[in-house]
Amino acid sequence: MPNIHLETKNAVEALKAGELILFPTDSYWSIGCDANNNAAVEKLFTLKKSNSQRNITCFVADDRMLYRYVKQIPYAAQSIIEVADTPTTIIYDAPQNIASNLIPKDKTIAIRIPDDEFCYQLLRRFNGAIATSIAHADGETIPKSFKEIVPAILKDVAYVVNLQKEKICTTSASIIQISNSSIVKVLRK
Repeated sequence: MPNIHLETKNAVEALKAGELILFPTDSYWSIGCDANNNAAVEKLFTLKKSNSQRNITCFVADDRMLYRYVKQIPYAAQSIIEVADTPTTIIYDAPQNIASNLIPKDKTIAIRIPDDEFCYQLLRRFNGAIATSIAHADGETIPKSFKEIVPAILKDVAYVVNLQKEKICTTSASIIQISNSSIVKVLRK
């Protein structure tokens, strides 16, 4: 039986080395890298066959970690985080302390606090944000399980987490944009 602590340790070592990992989340299997490492983020864009920051979500462990990466957290965001019962990504204004190539021209950042024990352990042990994207190249079908991930993705990541490989994913994360002036837009429900 896979050991969550060993899997966390191995994934963190790969992230700290500037490598890509493949890991299960509270929605789909994702490719991840150190969100503060421009070179690692470039590797993620290359594997995704896209340089669009819109396809990237940064994961953080909790509210305390969120404050490191966003200058201001609108009250509406706090309320949504507290009541969300499905994976919910929030797009914030004014990101900070993050790789420059993750920040689009409109100076926003998509961040999620995943509701998954492995993700939480990984983020706490890594002690930083992880830039993530669903494990597929742009334009390809989204894999609903580990076995649907194409070989090209598997061969180009440094570490594949050996947990939840039988999990079937059927739910995408909701995406909500909340400006610092508290304008709320639901982009995907």
